[in-house]
Amino acid sequence: MHKGSVLGFDFGEKRIGVALGEPEVGIATPLETINSEVNDVRFAAIGKLVNEWRITGFVVGLPTHMDGSEHQLTALSRKFAQRLKGRFNLPVWLVDERLTSVIAEGLLEDAGVYGRRQKEMLDQVAAQAILMGWFEQPGEPIA
Repeated sequence: MHKGSVLGFDFGEKRIGVALGEPEVGIATPLETINSEVNDVRFAAIGKLVNEWRITGFVVGLPTHMDGSEHQLTALSRKFAQRLKGRFNLPVWLVDERLTSVIAEGLLEDAGVYGRRQKEMLDQVAAQAILMGWFEQPGEPIA
């Protein structure tokens, strides 16, 4: 099991959902949504979180079609993961994120969160679901 706090990401072209994970106790918490398409803005926000939470690794959701085949966002998510690794020199894991948005919607509905508020929180709760999946099957970090 990885030691130290990790950030989980639900990567999107317009928004990136971020959650904080504590692998040693198996707890993931939605943190924020980065609303920018500009890489410098995105990585500045991530850098601030890395310092604030003393992050020791990253978990990035890897989107695929339901049959497991890759699409355009799969390649962009891999590129984002490589940039995280290169910029922060911390381990990065890729995790299958199929159905995490459905899980996130269910969690938010269970908490009584609907409409605009749900949309605002969906990406970070999806990142939380990505981390929860990683806790169960961490695998190896990317090379």
